[in-house]
Amino acid sequence: MWIVGPIGFATPWLLWGLLVLPLLWLLLRAVPPAPKRLRFSGVTLLLGLKDTDAQATATPWWLMLLRMGAIAALILAFSGPVLNPRIEEADTGPMILMVDGTWAEAPIWATQIARIDDILERAERNDRLVAFVVATDLPSGGLSFKSARDWRAALAGLQPAAHAPDAAKLTQAIAALDRAANTTWLSSGADFDGRSEVLEALQDKGIVRVLALQRPIFALGPVSRTEQGVSSVVHRIGGLGKADVTVAAIGPDPSGIERVLGQTNLSIEVGETVVNIALRSELRNRVTRFEIENIRSAGAVQLVADSLKRPEVALISGEDDRSNAQLLSHLHYLRAAFGATSDVIEGEFSDLIAANPDVIVLADVARLAGGEAADLLEWTQKGGVLLRFSGPKLAASDVAREGVDPLLPVRLRAGGRSVGGAMTWGDPKGLRPFAETSPFYGLEIPNDVTVSSQVMAQPDPELATRVIATLADGTPLVTRKAVGQGQVVLFHVTANAQWSTLPLSGLFVSMLQRLTSVSSGGETEVNDLSGQTLTPVTVLNGFGQLLDAGLQSPVDGDVFAAAHASKETPAGVYQTQQGAVALNVFGHESVLAPAVWPSTVQMLGMQDASEVSLKPVLLMAALMALALDLIATLMLSGRVTFGRAIPAIGCLILTLGVAGPQSARAQDDADRFLRLASSELTLAYVITGDEAIDTVSQQGLLGLSKVLANRTSVEPSAPMGVDLEVDPLGVFPMLYWPMTEAQSPLSADSYAKLNAYMRAGGMIFFDTRDGDISAFGRETALGTKLRNIAYALDVPPLEPVPQDHVLTRTFYLLEGFPGRFDGADVWVQESATDTAQIEGMPFRNLNDNVSPVIIGANDWASAWAVGDDGRALRPVGSGYAGEQQREMAYRFGVNLILYVLTGSYKSDQVHVPALLERLGE
Repeated sequence: MWIVGPIGFATPWLLWGLLVLPLLWLLLRAVPPAPKRLRFSGVTLLLGLKDTDAQATATPWWLMLLRMGAIAALILAFSGPVLNPRIEEADTGPMILMVDGTWAEAPIWATQIARIDDILERAERNDRLVAFVVATDLPSGGLSFKSARDWRAALAGLQPAAHAPDAAKLTQAIAALDRAANTTWLSSGADFDGRSEVLEALQDKGIVRVLALQRPIFALGPVSRTEQGVSSVVHRIGGLGKADVTVAAIGPDPSGIERVLGQTNLSIEVGETVVNIALRSELRNRVTRFEIENIRSAGAVQLVADSLKRPEVALISGEDDRSNAQLLSHLHYLRAAFGATSDVIEGEFSDLIAANPDVIVLADVARLAGGEAADLLEWTQKGGVLLRFSGPKLAASDVAREGVDPLLPVRLRAGGRSVGGAMTWGDPKGLRPFAETSPFYGLEIPNDVTVSSQVMAQPDPELATRVIATLADGTPLVTRKAVGQGQVVLFHVTANAQWSTLPLSGLFVSMLQRLTSVSSGGETEVNDLSGQTLTPVTVLNGFGQLLDAGLQSPVDGDVFAAAHASKETPAGVYQTQQGAVALNVFGHESVLAPAVWPSTVQMLGMQDASEVSLKPVLLMAALMALALDLIATLMLSGRVTFGRAIPAIGCLILTLGVAGPQSARAQDDADRFLRLASSELTLAYVITGDEAIDTVSQQGLLGLSKVLANRTSVEPSAPMGVDLEVDPLGVFPMLYWPMTEAQSPLSADSYAKLNAYMRAGGMIFFDTRDGDISAFGRETALGTKLRNIAYALDVPPLEPVPQDHVLTRTFYLLEGFPGRFDGADVWVQESATDTAQIEGMPFRNLNDNVSPVIIGANDWASAWAVGDDGRALRPVGSGYAGEQQREMAYRFGVNLILYVLTGSYKSDQVHVPALLERLGE
């Protein structure tokens, strides 16, 4: 193909015919021939006569131009002109096809996959070997060259990752390739560390071409607490002008249902924009993540786990704390220790219990009134943490001397222990390193922390299991026991510096934070994770969805403290000894910057304009020119007057108007299609291009429509076929899509249209029609075709229809879903994990949305199909059993359509009595 600007010519050698046009000009000037001039004396006798039969001495110049234009149009038409020609690569050698595969591409992943498939299709036509590289998911065995067909078959399972590529490993993998090859790199448009080194490695192999996306990319930065709520930063690169976004705080409500707890709207330009969300402390404590709404990307999500939670701590002193000097106060050091990470409250005991704090601290409180002790015990059993500190009052009392006190972890010995004085047992004692089973494990003990006095624990068989901190000589310093769902912790020293130097150290603050975070999920700093093993609970995928961690390996605390989101340490929520911590895609040191490419790289546009053949236009122009030439010749010869020529010219103009503006006609057709489809409820099927299959689909939906009209209040109109490439979909509640082996791949626009249709509440009913084979667990060609067709659709996780699914009871009570075949599984959207079985109820309360996809293989259209007379057209089984199966197929069809129209209505528990009565029958 020869290309000149935006136009290409498939047969360019025909253009040499244009050189003949000057010769044609000379020939046309000679037709008709010029008359000879002769003098004749008798001509005077002809003076005054009118010559009604005139003849031109030469062809008019405008007529010659018209004829030459017609001939030029014919030459150009047969040379195969194409507007916006698709440039086929002449290179037939090996190629490297690389895609970033990061979260930045998640919002347009379907388009990206379609583009990859298009490139691989071209490579397949040219018999090129391809090394396909997903930069975020390198194969363990290294990169290799395969046929493009093999790579295309694996595209369906590709997903973007919630992390950036490992440039070092990627560079090594590229360098290890055993041959030179040119590269096509599909870039997300965002930069990542080490990209220049990767580019150099690719350029060492050959020419590098880059398809760079020109679109806005958003990321949400780390979230921090403010006095009014929380603050974060929205990062944006790419795009023009301002963009309106909504940042939402999401967490469970008191009933456990996840909701938006707060949000803010703002317009942002390229760069960084600070966002503030006002949240009360009780709402802030429930937030689990922040996200930029409608941006399906891990970079637009910021997990917070327990980092925003501030436990509420109530302080109670055993004496009038206001009368003491500040440094002698039992609560002074506690206020300082808890103030930075907790909400501290003080007041009367009854008021504090009523406030239901996370932690209650009793500083040298020996005895409680009977009612107070009972209330405090009940509060502890419900999950509260009671921290108690010793002091002169507790040492002098007989509390827990004779027996076990439920509000103390151990029995106490009479008297106490004093060290470091004239009447002492020895020098002040330091602390022993904390055991691995202690919540204080890993904390560094300063040398200047010593204990001079303490209350002593009574030896007991269970004492060893309740000690979480000891002195250097093994004497218990801190003890703990579980009380119901809560716990009681006793420091055997005072909360002030009277008995030890512990309250004067940073260790005191760290110990209290550990106890507080263990109990109430308070903030856990990654610097405190040394020596721990973190267990992943949930992980974030590239689309910003939280998934169960499954068998993801635990992470060492020291590794996690310096980690960033990667394949080994995926973004998500991890459980520690103190609570839950989050690892996000976009951290404090992350930078969102556009990828800048050097001049040595060939930049290609991401979207090619569609090819348009100019041959029909030029042929039409040539035909019109020849027709005008005929009319003009007849007029010049006097055979046709101008008045008679006007109707012929009008017909030509009308023909040109009908054949020319196809877009206007297409718009009229689209409007007519919409009017027809939306005038009444209409069932639709996807036109596959196989005339026999499309006929069965039309007949099947016609039969189902008749059954619906006869048995329910739903009265559909005649079913319609839908061309996914051109027809609108939003007016149809459901699309029946039978699979055929010859069905061609869809365009990126069609995938985008289908995804929008499903997100808006529409359903696609896929039928592979091979239930006689797939029911036995065999892989089928139509099943493979379905995976290839649906790879770019936003399909949710699926499961076989459970026995209590709404689809089993929308109109009929069903146990199976037969069509022409019976036995193959029918797949629907997976039910929410929190839809537990209610005791005494046969059905779960599945108040979910309509499944956007249903997949089966039982060939329902053949079972439903009827002719114009209403008789069944295709056999189902044999005899009476076959007709029973057809009846059950109709019942499934009725349930399906009512499920699409009414959603989870029959999931409401108000229907259970009637359903139980029916089941009893």
